[in-house]
Amino acid sequence: MTVITRIIDKAGVLGAVLGSFSCAMCFPAAASLGAAIGLGFLSQWEGVFMHWMIPLFAGLVLLANLAGWFSHHQWQRAMLGSIGPILVLLGVFGMTQHFLPREISRGIFYVGLIVMVSAALWDMFNPSNRRCATANCETPAQQD
Repeated sequence: MTVITRIIDKAGVLGAVLGSFSCAMCFPAAASLGAAIGLGFLSQWEGVFMHWMIPLFAGLVLLANLAGWFSHHQWQRAMLGSIGPILVLLGVFGMTQHFLPREISRGIFYVGLIVMVSAALWDMFNPSNRRCATANCETPAQQD
């Protein structure tokens, strides 16, 4: 991935995690962790984070991972990087739109956050490389 998509990916993951720290009603485990590290003041903006910021950050991570597919063409990396934000979006929209029970939405959201953080750490410690650079690829012989 380019530097810009890597930065967007990491910022999006951090934003989604920090956003979950503000929602004590929806995500009590993440909110209690956030309060323990001094981020309890975020709870006054719970509605903004829940309806706007978490979906925005998860969408940015999803777009960054899909854009990364075009540069490294590694389907495992792109799929793992895309599953996390999709689960986070499903969990948030299940919670706000009430089409899933709260416990199921919460579980989906937490699994999505874990997958997003895992994919971001994997990308940080083992960056993706192109499978084949255009200068080093062998092209098939042209027939006249």
